[in-house]
Amino acid sequence: MTSDVGTRDDRVRIRRAAVYDIAATVLLLLSAAVGWSDMLLLVSGSVVPGWALCVALLCAAGVLVGVRAVRFRPGAPRRSLAMGIVRGVAITAAGLSCAAGALDELGAEYYVLHPTGPDGCTAVVRETSFLVLGSGDVYAVGPSHIGWRPSGSWIADDGHRPITAGTYELHWNEREGHGSLSVHGTETDPILSGGVTDVHCGI
Repeated sequence: MTSDVGTRDDRVRIRRAAVYDIAATVLLLLSAAVGWSDMLLLVSGSVVPGWALCVALLCAAGVLVGVRAVRFRPGAPRRSLAMGIVRGVAITAAGLSCAAGALDELGAEYYVLHPTGPDGCTAVVRETSFLVLGSGDVYAVGPSHIGWRPSGSWIADDGHRPITAGTYELHWNEREGHGSLSVHGTETDPILSGGVTDVHCGI
């Protein structure tokens, strides 16, 4: 009888430990996916870029791993070889994606444009410059507060940043439910492509 109880307890411990292992691995895979994506999150008017979300998910996975180690110590159930391999790949992918995303953000600035459009649709802009070119991406962020990908972009000469410089116009069409962002350069620093961008949270 004692042996049967002990066996049942071991099985329960293994199942519970597996839940932590699977949850941590899922978070690591999500972290890797977010880090390589172009998404962003808008929280209370502040922009959280993809690389920061990547780091947050990576840290959450680390917390789960730590909780597993503490909760099932001593004699924590060992992970399967397959789970160990998947975990290793996921950790590597998440770490690389977070690092790559953070490097890509060097020199980038985010702006939440006003006014907002229909149903709270918000235009969020990411501007950066490299060598002699400036570039920008505009996101349409709706009620979910998530910008999954840019709805449009532009390139300007000589590192010009139209949002930073204030050389832009944002108009909303309340009836049609979308907006239009127009960016302007200068005589010496023109917009090379993408001067007018649609902002549509319904997409």
